[in-house]
Amino acid sequence: MKISMSALVLAVPLVLTTLTGCSMNDDTSATGADGTSDSGSDGVRSAGTSTSRDASDAMERVSSGIYDLIGVKGRASDSRPGVQACPGKDRDTHFQIFHQWSFYPASASDLGPAMQHLKEKLPQHGWKIVEYGPDTSRNKNTVMIADNDAKKAGVHITQMEKRNPPKLSLMVVSGCYQVPEGQKVDHF
Repeated sequence: MKISMSALVLAVPLVLTTLTGCSMNDDTSATGADGTSDSGSDGVRSAGTSTSRDASDAMERVSSGIYDLIGVKGRASDSRPGVQACPGKDRDTHFQIFHQWSFYPASASDLGPAMQHLKEKLPQHGWKIVEYGPDTSRNKNTVMIADNDAKKAGVHITQMEKRNPPKLSLMVVSGCYQVPEGQKVDHF
């Protein structure tokens, strides 16, 4: 079954809300020089200032780091990050980066070990697992959600054993960036 672009457009805000609704936005001790919180009133944590192209490159490096932790042979889908407006912010000056990709193990029997490697290794690399367990689907797919405050990113990983072929589905999402003064977000 192919996923249409409209289905992806509808799913991205839900995943972004889920990811950025975790611990990335509940750190009330993070304050700026003016004493204000790193989180906006919308609850999405600030990721700093960047162009959307530079932030996209950074998000690909985050995804690549996650890929390196999988620890089993296989291949990743060929996808590029995209740009999403930050909730409650001006879409010309604020944005989030999302990178949806899949990992297909060389052997279906390696899917479980791939997820287990991520569960063990993500925390060793600055990630905090905030949710782990079966989802509510008929297949009861295993889901892991993790945040990395240093990278200002979150990841939602779904282990899809009953898919043909079996895969890990990953959605990596940044916090909310602001473009440099005088620039606009490059939406892609």
